[in-house]
Amino acid sequence: MTNDTTEIVQRENPILHQNAKPVPAEDIKSGKIKKIISNMKTALNGQKDGVAIAAPQIGVDLQIFVVAKKVFQLLDEKNSEGNDITRNDLVFINPKIIKLSKAKKLMEEGCLSVRYAYGKVYRSERATIEAYDEEGNKFSRGAGGILAQIFQHETDHLNGILFIEKAEELEEISEEEYHRINKEDNE
Repeated sequence: MTNDTTEIVQRENPILHQNAKPVPAEDIKSGKIKKIISNMKTALNGQKDGVAIAAPQIGVDLQIFVVAKKVFQLLDEKNSEGNDITRNDLVFINPKIIKLSKAKKLMEEGCLSVRYAYGKVYRSERATIEAYDEEGNKFSRGAGGILAQIFQHETDHLNGILFIEKAEELEEISEEEYHRINKEDNE
């Protein structure tokens, strides 16, 4: 059930094609789950282009995903006083999408477990999710744009669905092309 690694598994791995198991409520604050979340954060933050990761992507068949703090920095969220909100990576345990907007949009996607493949997926423009945080507190969060897209993409992971199964205009590039593009982005 668990994997003590930060290696990101790729599309051939059977764990990516099965439903992840819920985390028992009594285990949420356990050392075992904390270690899995730590491994997920390490794997995610080790990827320059990573915005989120689901537990199956590190070989763990549990319903957990993490959204990188850089997503919130990209969204430039501010609190009610207009100050920047400093965020950590956000953890979602046993997440359930409870509401999706009828309005959908074709959005570009890639995936850390489907390296060098990109495509466009119809996603609801807004999504509301309910989950537990790493302290076992239940919360819900609504989102639009990239965060709504992330909620849907990561929930798909927990249901054994890869974005390439839904994507249009699927394109694969070579590893060399990927590195060339990313090098240009850094210049």
